[in-house]
Amino acid sequence: MTERRFDNRVAVVSGAGRGLGRAYALMLAARGARVVVNDTGSTLTGDGADPGPAHEVVAEIAAGGGEAVACAESVTTPAGGRAIIESALDHFGRLDILIHNAGTVRRSSLREMSYADFDDVLDVHLRGAFHVVRPAFPVMCDAGYGRIVLTSSIGGLYGNHGVANYAAAKAGLVGLANVVALEGAADGVLCNVIVPSAVTRMAEGLDISAYPPMGTDLVAPVVGMLAHESCPVNGEMLIAIAGRVARAVVAESPGVQRLSWTIEDVAEQLYAIRDLTAPLVFPPVPSGHADHIRYSFESAQWAGRDSASHV
Repeated sequence: MTERRFDNRVAVVSGAGRGLGRAYALMLAARGARVVVNDTGSTLTGDGADPGPAHEVVAEIAAGGGEAVACAESVTTPAGGRAIIESALDHFGRLDILIHNAGTVRRSSLREMSYADFDDVLDVHLRGAFHVVRPAFPVMCDAGYGRIVLTSSIGGLYGNHGVANYAAAKAGLVGLANVVALEGAADGVLCNVIVPSAVTRMAEGLDISAYPPMGTDLVAPVVGMLAHESCPVNGEMLIAIAGRVARAVVAESPGVQRLSWTIEDVAEQLYAIRDLTAPLVFPPVPSGHADHIRYSFESAQWAGRDSASHV
């Protein structure tokens, strides 16, 4: 099997000082990429700053014969996002890969969560993604090539207790990624979502005694595939947890089509409305939005014809 390499590619990885981001940066560098290691070095809750972790990863890459540069700018502001992308252009003259992995956690029940904690988490995960994607996207489109990987979470797909801020941000990233994938496709810029689970410092405070192996090495290869020039998918979500790699999709039931509804009708038909025996999937790329509308409109037309035939 031919090794998939990243020679002559330049990658930006946010949140690359520790955990998953560090694993991504080391993997890309080991396979030939030049890497911008972005990390503010903040605590898990996003407080403080320490350039040490980013520089340590750069030193580790250099010791292995690779090339990397540290960037301690924050993704939480437009200026920080621009500076991160400009770091790649200033040091290496191009940008091929963007992996937004930076993240923080501020746990609190919904009834007690402060507005500041809600906003601060969105600033890193969701707004942070936009802050780096926005300056990177035109650079990639103009070059006719790019690979963007955004990080969601099973918390974003399914929710979880005590992380309304995190869940909202991670769900929002899916919508952002879909638009990036749609608008970048014609210019060779692909965007996909990784939904990772690994034991990193984000697991602090959790009981992991019964967990199976969940190292970063079980996630990084999936991101590597999504970041590679041979990546065959666009606008998709790949899950990586405990060695299991899977695709996640948004699915709909076929539903029930009627020409008029009452509340009682909905209650009576609820089982059929919710029946996922034959789910419908409209992939975002190339035309999920239009396919969804087309299916619904055609369903309405079929219902109209059936009604007319019974008159």
